[in-house]
Amino acid sequence: MYLTIDPTLQKYIDHGDETFAHIMALKGHVYRALEGRCTQRIELGGQGYFLKQHHGVGWKEIVKNILQLRLPIVGAKNEWLALQRLQQLDIPTMQVMAYGEKGFNPARRESFLLTKELTNVISLEDLSRDWLVSPPKPMFKRALIKEVARMVRVIHANGLNHRDCYICHFLWDTTSSANMPRIYLIDLHRAQLRTETPERWVIKDLAGLYFSSKDIGLTSRDLWRFIREYRLQTLGDTLTKERTFWKKVKQRGDKTYQKHGQQ
Repeated sequence: MYLTIDPTLQKYIDHGDETFAHIMALKGHVYRALEGRCTQRIELGGQGYFLKQHHGVGWKEIVKNILQLRLPIVGAKNEWLALQRLQQLDIPTMQVMAYGEKGFNPARRESFLLTKELTNVISLEDLSRDWLVSPPKPMFKRALIKEVARMVRVIHANGLNHRDCYICHFLWDTTSSANMPRIYLIDLHRAQLRTETPERWVIKDLAGLYFSSKDIGLTSRDLWRFIREYRLQTLGDTLTKERTFWKKVKQRGDKTYQKHGQQ
C-alpha cells in the first residue's frame, strides 16, 4: 500500500492504519459515477475538495482495452503522476492533497486522488457558449488562444498528452487579467507520460481542441494564431513544412465532429 497526505489535511483524514479505508468510504456530492470509479465533492475543515475513488475495473475491462489496443487505466496513479508532471512544467492545474493505492491485482486495485477545489473558474466551453451571438473582446480571445496553445505546446514537448484534450477541460480563472489569463488544465485521468510524445497522440490532442471549438465562432485567423503560437515560428514556415501534419489534425477533428453530430 502507498499513501501520501498533505500535512494540512492530516488532522481531518489521518486515521492511522485505517486511513486508506476511511478515505475510500468518504461520501459527498457525487459528480460522476461509473463502474469501478466515483468522483465526488467533499468538504474538510470548510474547504472544498474533489475525491476520485477507484474500486477496481475488473479483468473484463482490462482485456477489452487490450483487444482495442488501448492502455487500460486501472486507478488514480496515472492522473497523480500527470499532475506532478504539470506542476514541474509550471502548467496551472489541480493541487494534489492526498493520494493512495492498495493491492497488487490490477483488476481489483483500489486507489484514490484528492485535489483541492478550484474556485472562481469557468470552463472555456461554458465561457464560449454564446460567442456566436455575443463575441468576446478580440484582445481577450487572442490571449486565451495564445495561452491554450502555449500550454499544449509545453506538455507535448515534455512527453505528456492529454487524450481528452477538449476546451471543457481548460478552466479560466475569472480573477486573472483579460490580457494575461490564467488557465487550469484538468481531468488527466487518461493522460499518458513518456520521454517524447508520439505524433499520433499529438494529432489526437490537437484534433480534440479543434473539434470542441468548431461551434464557438473562431475565424481562420484565430486558428492560424493558435498554430503560430503552438509551433513558435511563422505561419508560412509551419504550413510549408507541416501541411500534411495539420491536414491530419483537421481531418481527425472533422471526423470526430461528424460522429458527435450523429449521436
